[in-house]
Amino acid sequence: MSEPFLEMRNIVKTYPGVRAVDNVTLSVGRGEIRALVGENGAGKSTLIKILAGAEQADAGEIWLGGQRVRYDSPVEALRLGIGAIYQEFNLVPQLNVAQNIMLGQVPKKWGGQVDTEAMHRRAREMLARLNVSLDTRRLVADLDVAQQQVVEIAKGLARDLRVFIMDEPTAALSAVETEHLLDVVRALKQQGVAIIYITHRMREIFQIADSVTILKDGRHVETSPARSLTSDAIVAKMIGRDLTDYYPPRGTPASEVLFSVRDLNVAGKLFDINLDVRRGEILGIAGLEGQGQRELARIMFGALPYDRGTFLRNGQPIRLSSPSDAIRAGIAYVSDDRKRDGLVLIRSANENIALPSLSRRTNGKILIDEKTERSFVHHLIDRLAIKVTHRSQKVNNLSGGNQQKIVVGKWLGMEPQILIVSEPTRGIDVGSKSEIHHILRDLANQGVGIVMVSSELPEILGMSDRILVMAEGRIVAEMDGTTATEEQLMAAAAIHSVSDTSVPVTS
Repeated sequence: MSEPFLEMRNIVKTYPGVRAVDNVTLSVGRGEIRALVGENGAGKSTLIKILAGAEQADAGEIWLGGQRVRYDSPVEALRLGIGAIYQEFNLVPQLNVAQNIMLGQVPKKWGGQVDTEAMHRRAREMLARLNVSLDTRRLVADLDVAQQQVVEIAKGLARDLRVFIMDEPTAALSAVETEHLLDVVRALKQQGVAIIYITHRMREIFQIADSVTILKDGRHVETSPARSLTSDAIVAKMIGRDLTDYYPPRGTPASEVLFSVRDLNVAGKLFDINLDVRRGEILGIAGLEGQGQRELARIMFGALPYDRGTFLRNGQPIRLSSPSDAIRAGIAYVSDDRKRDGLVLIRSANENIALPSLSRRTNGKILIDEKTERSFVHHLIDRLAIKVTHRSQKVNNLSGGNQQKIVVGKWLGMEPQILIVSEPTRGIDVGSKSEIHHILRDLANQGVGIVMVSSELPEILGMSDRILVMAEGRIVAEMDGTTATEEQLMAAAAIHSVSDTSVPVTS
């Protein structure tokens, strides 16, 4: 590890009822990539918010280039060359891509007018550094999660930073986009930028990090060179125990088909989609980002329109023109964006869990049976091991892993027969990922048919009984989840094109 350029000394931050950061010291050298890891709630996000000026420490000091620095806002931090890309996007949906990338440093003409042409040119240059083609005139509100993450990263690149903080920057990126981003991070390293890189993806740590700092319960556990650590060692130190059975044993799906899609087509998006979901099966949907998987998941929940196709429930045609239709058919959906689609952030854990199944606890009356609801919510909190101080705690104060459990838990109350999950472990720590995996497998063992869309190939391979690979809006391969390999999945996803409509099957 190199000579310190950035130093955070004895940082303390306390919120009502919890000490989020407890006397943490962190130092990073010029041109050093420091991976910062820990479970959700370990203090990582609070620490970097303090560094970026978004939060103020109760105690401690920050030193930059051998000088103690004091600042109390992100604007002042940026003036010092300290900037952050947060896991929670900091974008203005009503502005276009260029306006977001150049926010706070818009080029102007003589007389003070915005130089629109220069602004878009500069924004395109930042996107080109990520090797991404994106219309800079599009509104951010119209972009998907992956595209918004790209804009967030490009916004950071547009500033000449000496310290670059990245909080889960690849969580919503495809494998190709991730590789481009890692190349950009390496280029910043060569330019002497000190980089703090938060990720839950172990592979990225060993691809890019020079050193690793591990936090647990707001405290510093260890800082070591990345080459001296293993994935198992990092996980054990993060969660305080060895993580056994990361992926649960597979069950034995029944031959009974619960749900079918026939000849589904959406102009320019999906072509001749046919699939079956069996009782007790986890059906994995794999492929490179943006190949139609997200649209397919949403259509199966009635959340997107389609041009042509038929849906069958237990062999009988059903209508899926709205989420209400899907819910009546026993279909539930966990979105890839839990904060936008899955939760009411300003409401309590109790309200979020209870919401989809309220009618089951009214006993035909207008008012909710509070005693029944309280028992119902407590049961699900215990069943899913959701960590809340009280069921009235607002979900925006919970960790990502606990928020994801609430999204899953709220659908369990309606006892679905088909559960569609899109990126079920995106942006949560390794311990919570394992817990979500076990929850999904338990549901499958109880006879629920699960469709799991995931861009993480290890997750697809570790969880799926059967795998469908999508490319350019088509299902191009079907594989047995017990024998498929990462190489086979990548080959199927990358090789096939619209002109190749064959569907090889690997048994």
